[in-house]
Amino acid sequence: MVTGLFRCISLTNSFIITEATKSLTPLHLLAALALILVVFLLYSRFRSVYLIDFSCYRAPNHLRTPTSHVIEHLELYGNFSGENVNFQAKLSERSGIGGEAFIPVGGHEIPPDTSLKRAREEIEMVLFTVVKDLLSKHKINSKQIDILISNCSLVCPTPSITAMIINKFGFRSNVKSISLSGMGCSAGILSISLAKDLLKVHKNSLALVLSMEAVTPNGYMGKNKSMLVANTLFRAGGVAILLSNRKQDKKIAKYKLQHLVRTHMGSDDLSYQSVFQETDEDGFVGVSLSRALLRIAGNALRTNISEIGPLVLPYSEQIRYGWSLFCQKVWAPARWKEIHTPNFKKAFEHFCIHAGGRAVIDAVENNLRLCNEDGEASRMTLYRFGNTSSSSVWYELCYLEAKGRIKKGDRVWQIAFGSGFKCNSVVWKCISEVDPKVENAWSDRIHLYPVEVPHVIDH
Repeated sequence: MVTGLFRCISLTNSFIITEATKSLTPLHLLAALALILVVFLLYSRFRSVYLIDFSCYRAPNHLRTPTSHVIEHLELYGNFSGENVNFQAKLSERSGIGGEAFIPVGGHEIPPDTSLKRAREEIEMVLFTVVKDLLSKHKINSKQIDILISNCSLVCPTPSITAMIINKFGFRSNVKSISLSGMGCSAGILSISLAKDLLKVHKNSLALVLSMEAVTPNGYMGKNKSMLVANTLFRAGGVAILLSNRKQDKKIAKYKLQHLVRTHMGSDDLSYQSVFQETDEDGFVGVSLSRALLRIAGNALRTNISEIGPLVLPYSEQIRYGWSLFCQKVWAPARWKEIHTPNFKKAFEHFCIHAGGRAVIDAVENNLRLCNEDGEASRMTLYRFGNTSSSSVWYELCYLEAKGRIKKGDRVWQIAFGSGFKCNSVVWKCISEVDPKVENAWSDRIHLYPVEVPHVIDH
């Protein structure tokens, strides 16, 4: 009886399959094949983006500018009142920037030479050096570069910065070149975002990204204190980054791009005006920094975290955060409690926080509940190189490599802030063994770091 029952079921199934097969038409088969083809094409379009390597600029030692040097120049220049000299001296002493940070040649002259010629010389000094180092290190001919992107916020010469690079190194005539300006200190990650999008479209391509800020023409010579702050923070620096979507480059690449999230708070007037270049009442041009800048940066960071968190955090942390948020909204006793801050150490092994200033690093550490060791790379970068604007997060990654802390499989979170107001962040995963003995911008003095940065730097 059981055998007969199975035979009946078998016959019934055979009948159903036969009938289903009969109902299929060539049109159905073509539709199925088309669906498979579309899925395959979509999958193949989203190619991985690899970071082959990067090179940070280290200026010659004669351009180092200790705090005493800065203060002496402020006094000798003669354009500042005694009150404003003291104001800038006090900021310099408490900036967290040591005596090894660099100011370009024009800034060492009295009065400072802020001419376009000097600005071009600074751009050439920084970018020509890092591009040459990076291409020669990997034996890459400039004609192999398919995409060239530069960002420099406050200097936008004609011909453009990318044109200067193309002329110097002899790039191909059909290289896709883009020069970005006015994007602030977060422009380095923004340039990576642009390169990522272009690499999605152009297969088997190499992209060279150049990130810097020209300090030479941007010293403020007036008396507005909100504009004088920038004089004490920014220093010379820059980076060249080599990206690829070619499968064969996975073997030589250091990192793989995991996530990139951009946040723009420009629709809010207070955020928009928080970092603002303008002319003061005496006709001097400078960049004004708002007193509310840290609060604005905190809001931008929270918005950015709300997007990147679900992409990187384990479910346990997401549930705890969601539950605390829910309780605070619907349960009266919980309204006085803080919302749970996710433990981002469960998502990342390393943090590269934009070295915008001592207060910026402290604020991000506090918001993310990080310890001093997590912010070490940022503090040491600020101390040795100062605020190099959009390239600062790369000096921090360079520090971690030189210290031998980056291991295969580690995840790195770079966080940058910039005018607009923007908070951009990118996540890299290390996919190779990084040799700390390879020469980089930190190699000459890495054995001396970390150092204890005093609250007031002696000069």
